[in-house]
Amino acid sequence: MLHYQTYYLGPEKDWVVFVHGAGGSSSIWFKQIKAYKKHFNVLLVDLRGHGKSKDLMQKYYEDQYTFQLISKDILNVLDEVGIEKAHFVGVSLGTIIIRTIGEIDPDRVESMVMSGAVMRLNIRSRFLVWVGHLFKKVVPFMWLYKLFAWIILPRKRHSESRLLFIREAKKLYQKEFLKWFNMTKDINPLLRYFREKELPIPTLYVMGSEDYLFLPPVRKIVSDHKQSVLQVIEECGHVCNVEQPNVFNRLSIQFLKNQ
Repeated sequence: MLHYQTYYLGPEKDWVVFVHGAGGSSSIWFKQIKAYKKHFNVLLVDLRGHGKSKDLMQKYYEDQYTFQLISKDILNVLDEVGIEKAHFVGVSLGTIIIRTIGEIDPDRVESMVMSGAVMRLNIRSRFLVWVGHLFKKVVPFMWLYKLFAWIILPRKRHSESRLLFIREAKKLYQKEFLKWFNMTKDINPLLRYFREKELPIPTLYVMGSEDYLFLPPVRKIVSDHKQSVLQVIEECGHVCNVEQPNVFNRLSIQFLKNQ
């Protein structure tokens, strides 16, 4: 079972489940907890191999990781806590996991908040993934992770979120990183399917105006999907919840309270 933490207000309150991205942990939501737990019951999870779920996941090294497998880990936690339905908030690769949960068990998803959503890999990001697969077994994974972090979060004002993710990624095992990175081999067909099929679930995309790799495809999705809305935070990069937490909290909480 994944490591998880809850903040409980009462049975009359909705649940919000936070899902971090690859290389992170539930600690990346530290700027959200105070604001969210005033309005919702909150569930934080550490994905397999991450944070306090790191040592628990060693026995799964022989498994082939998939987004479906990771998503079912989270659904198992919901069953353990007794959560029938929840709002989901995710960042970066965590948005793919949330979208996958919506495919597996849509009745468990009240709404989705997708921050720094990964909904398509452009030519530059596909090249980065190709380079990563080319050198992943001969280059220390932290070199690759730092390279990706600098490319995705290049500006000075992105430094806090960049350093946070690098610090959390250092806690990963090399084999664990490779398990997660190997999932990118099949990511483009999956993302194409997500773009073509809209779920009947209210979805808020919160993107930074400087998230140049991932903002354009989200704009296209929102123009095509009737259940989706987009909020762009100015002077902000890929990790909105860390770089502009007050704006992120206000926009996302307002959206969730209206569902």
